[in-house]
Amino acid sequence: MFGMSWDPSQVDTSVETRSVSFENPTGAKGSGGSEAGGRKGAAFRRIEPDERVVLADLEGPGVIRHIWLTVPPAPPEAMRALALEVTYDDLDGPSVSVPLPDFFGVPHGRPCEYTSALTAIQEGRGFNAYFPMPFRRRVRIEFANRASRFVNLYYQVDLTLEDVPQDRGLLHVAWRRQNPTVLGEDFVIVDGLAGPGRFLGCCVGVRPIDAGTWYGEGEVKMYIDGDTDLPTVCGTGLEDYVGTAWGMGAHAATFAGAPLDVRAPGGVMPDYVGFYRWHVPDPVVFREDLRVTIQQIGYAMFGAGQEDEAEEYARTNPPAGHGWIRNDPPGMVARGTAERVDDYCAAAFVYCLEPQRVPVPDLALATADISRRDHEHPTLIEQLLSLEG
Repeated sequence: MFGMSWDPSQVDTSVETRSVSFENPTGAKGSGGSEAGGRKGAAFRRIEPDERVVLADLEGPGVIRHIWLTVPPAPPEAMRALALEVTYDDLDGPSVSVPLPDFFGVPHGRPCEYTSALTAIQEGRGFNAYFPMPFRRRVRIEFANRASRFVNLYYQVDLTLEDVPQDRGLLHVAWRRQNPTVLGEDFVIVDGLAGPGRFLGCCVGVRPIDAGTWYGEGEVKMYIDGDTDLPTVCGTGLEDYVGTAWGMGAHAATFAGAPLDVRAPGGVMPDYVGFYRWHVPDPVVFREDLRVTIQQIGYAMFGAGQEDEAEEYARTNPPAGHGWIRNDPPGMVARGTAERVDDYCAAAFVYCLEPQRVPVPDLALATADISRRDHEHPTLIEQLLSLEG
């Protein structure tokens, strides 16, 4: 039963437990660990550049309960070139197609340590996903290495074989990026999936490339079932949507957080930011259609002696809200919210009753402009494992 994962005292013997890994590729009962006499004969597999491997191909009905995997730490471009795809019921394209780290809640090819209710990257290198993934007739999970180097992949998919009620949605994950965004046009987190469905949440990455003092005044808006000019759900700011306030630093909580915050020592603006938001206790349900967006609006302040800078910024960044506040308080030339242009990406997690295709991310778009900054350095484990390759 679906409730078993939340009520561990429940015992339902109609449910069958299965697990798939390189030690048991079919997930068949009593078939694990057959190589090397069961003494760790197939713990991992080397995946070559441009190779695609099927992690699981299973007949339903059932529910994937947990996905764990790991690959050696690597530069952001190499990590972002790894992808997961999930296809349901022989659909002619994937319903999940997303760069690997984004599926587990962290963008920009930079896995970092954090834990949430549905995802975790333990110690920054053990990828875990706990959202239930029902499937009815069939599910196929694939891993694609689109990088120019091989990777050693370890993984395990834990699932239960059981009846799936008709009101259980299939998980869809769609990824998109706009680099750069368009001035005055909201970045689209998700659009185009047909209901009935439920917006589970998102993993969003921001690379601030505009000037200003703060990048995150933009509101998250949810247009539900025919909303056009105005949304049904309208937030109050980026950090507010994440559950924090007055700016945003690195943190993680049960249903929202921003574990990725890359910035130079003493830097005011971050180089890369990643946040997640899970709508579990606050469901976002749609019958027909859903569109979720986030504005690119920031805050800027200019003090005495910055008159020229203030005028130039006002020329390129139109005011948002009620416009600029001048000479208040004394010594402040101008301050206020303004439109910005930044680099945004998002992985959107949506349950839909019917399987649907999502776009396959463009590799060049996914890996552009995410190189390590001078103040970023490989971990010791990455350095040691690189000696083996």
